[in-house]
Amino acid sequence: MDNSGPKKTCCESITDFFTSAKFLIYMGHALSTWGDRMWNFAVAVFLVELYGNSLLLTAVYGLVVAGSVLLLGAIIGDWVDKNPRLKVAQTSLLVQNSCVIVCGILLMVVFQFKEQLVELYNGWILTTCYILVITIANIANLASTATSITIQRDWVVVVAGQDSSKLADMNATVRIIDQLTNILAPMLVGQIMAFGSHYIGCGFISGWNLCSMCVEYALLWKVYQKTPALAVKAGQKEQQQQQQQQQELKQLSPTRDLENGQSPEESSQPLMNETSAVDKPDSPKQSGCCYQVAEPLRTFKSGWVAYYNQSIFFAGMSLAFLYMTVLGFDCITTGYAYTQGLNGSVLSLLMGASAVSGICGTVAFTWVRKKCGLIRTGFISGVAQLSCLMLCVVSVFAPGSPFNLRVSPFQDIYSHLIGEKTLPEAEHSITSAFTSLNITTAAPAEEHPPPSYMSVSLLFAGVIAARVGLWSFDLTVTQLIQENVIESERGVINGVQNSMNYLLDLLHFIMVILAPNPEAFGLLVIISVSFVAMGHIMYFRFAFKSLGSRLFLCCSPEQKVETDDSPSLPTTV
Repeated sequence: MDNSGPKKTCCESITDFFTSAKFLIYMGHALSTWGDRMWNFAVAVFLVELYGNSLLLTAVYGLVVAGSVLLLGAIIGDWVDKNPRLKVAQTSLLVQNSCVIVCGILLMVVFQFKEQLVELYNGWILTTCYILVITIANIANLASTATSITIQRDWVVVVAGQDSSKLADMNATVRIIDQLTNILAPMLVGQIMAFGSHYIGCGFISGWNLCSMCVEYALLWKVYQKTPALAVKAGQKEQQQQQQQQQELKQLSPTRDLENGQSPEESSQPLMNETSAVDKPDSPKQSGCCYQVAEPLRTFKSGWVAYYNQSIFFAGMSLAFLYMTVLGFDCITTGYAYTQGLNGSVLSLLMGASAVSGICGTVAFTWVRKKCGLIRTGFISGVAQLSCLMLCVVSVFAPGSPFNLRVSPFQDIYSHLIGEKTLPEAEHSITSAFTSLNITTAAPAEEHPPPSYMSVSLLFAGVIAARVGLWSFDLTVTQLIQENVIESERGVINGVQNSMNYLLDLLHFIMVILAPNPEAFGLLVIISVSFVAMGHIMYFRFAFKSLGSRLFLCCSPEQKVETDDSPSLPTTV
């Protein structure tokens, strides 16, 4: 007798999949990531174009963004932990998209009336516009950080339940969506700016975020309705348990008091005193101004202490060290390629190739994890990434490289400070100095050889190839944090992790500010590879401490040690 019940038809199975919470999360993430990828690609080109093909303004923007997340990461994570999931997701979504829309409109005004703005108040109006663009874009990035923590680090874990393999598949799918949007979104906006204008590009991005915000809001609400576990967080569960215990004690106390010969009125008085004794000392502290002002500092301190005490501390630190690099498709590398003669269309194609490489790394993560386990996957991915980055080191000394340490790293800053009108006088003084020292300069040749693109080709070949190991390693550390951090601390730990990431990101922006000219970019490449190597050494320490000599033993699927390599998800404390 068959008790399995009626089987679902093909149409019913397809309908269930497209209406499931998992698919709705994928759709919402795809829309959100599409807008982010368009904005992150375009803002780097916008800032370079507005500031005369210099990386200085782009580096300042990156510095502000990194510094803000560094200081506020733990506080944002604590806010995510202490507030309902739906409220956090909706608030961060609205703030993020609204700021991008406003920023896009402001950039449209700047591109349209730049010549008039330069003449008003000696250019101070234009400078104010730059400050507003960087400030509003920074607020959008902070809201994006909150969205990333609550959706990718919390909602995905709840939807996956206690299934570690399902969580790995969901993480991999989310990253594949990231890479697919990396192919299509920058390609689309790059073609719009190349064949249209920057003005049209800003308008398209603002319109997209306005439409996407409404759809994402509805998708979040659907996921929340389909997943009842999202309605209650760890802290709320503890409060409900305490309230139930107090109610049970109140129900049992009259019976015990009657047995002891006490009246209910007499027995209730000590309980009231105990309650007031507990609440009374906290009331003046929490109501004081000094206590409220110092609350963010205490949150900041407790978050970093909790992060340091985690078992995955060195794994998280290893991921953070990978952010101390210019070898990625961020605003710095995009701006550098722009100064080397690559236009927006070519850059968008390169970002598409990088996304394809990232997809290969995501697929490799799921396959290697099943064969060798989670921790070994991170070790293998690190070796692969570091090997590919050797091409970037070679590109520093290849033909066509602008690498020249004899050029002053402050030359670009100085040229903008003294202004264009005094540049001929500066060049005349330098020529006079060379003449007084009997140093002759070579006359410009009538025919210049065509520029060599070997250096920039090797650079991007190494960066694109390294994405396979990078994304696989990133997925490894992400799942290690998801599986080893309890629910009540999930937000603050991921907030501190983002702060660590941006701390190292902040250092690389400081390096670019100190040496913004393309001639010093080769030195930044060498420093970047060194920090990536140090990060993988930290992960090796974590992996060797976790597995010991078994780290170098490649287990078969039947002999894989699940307790060490694939721990079950932590239960709520």
